[in-house]
Amino acid sequence: MIAATQLKVGMVIMHNGKPHRVTNVLHVTPGNWRGMVQTRLVNIETGSNAEHRFRSEDKVEKANMEQHSLQFSYRAGAAFHFMNTESFEMIDLPADVLGDAVNYMVEGMMITADYFDGRVVGIEMPMFVELNVTETTPNIKGAAVQNTSKPAILETGYEIKVPPYIEVGNRVKIDTRTGEFVERA
Repeated sequence: MIAATQLKVGMVIMHNGKPHRVTNVLHVTPGNWRGMVQTRLVNIETGSNAEHRFRSEDKVEKANMEQHSLQFSYRAGAAFHFMNTESFEMIDLPADVLGDAVNYMVEGMMITADYFDGRVVGIEMPMFVELNVTETTPNIKGAAVQNTSKPAILETGYEIKVPPYIEVGNRVKIDTRTGEFVERA
């Protein structure tokens, strides 16, 4: 059990007997009233959103989560296939569990999976990934370079904006939190 004031975005807690991921936390201290913690919770099992206000003195139960390292093997249709690096068990995950991570999945990539009651309920990606540019417009020599960008398609099929000097075949570093170009790798 933890105090409601210690809740952080990304934590998984038990609320009304069900596991919920905390997606927003706001500490409110209105004038001469008691402080409270306003949260947005997403039910892990159903995906439904709810807002809940905890009193500052409330105690919250953290969900019992397991974490395992998974290595991405291949994609077949809408399913992504992973190998558990501890048990060597093959696991397939649908795109809705992976979320935006599908844009960065390349063979051999390692992720951390959160398990609740024996099934994957969320994943943690590396903060940065390096991917190859497979398609982009050619660089025009002598063109003015004033905060311009051009579209580029990566090896995963994901499209991002890159500086004009990036060419087909370059490796680029991408921030997986924002989906934006960081630097040439």
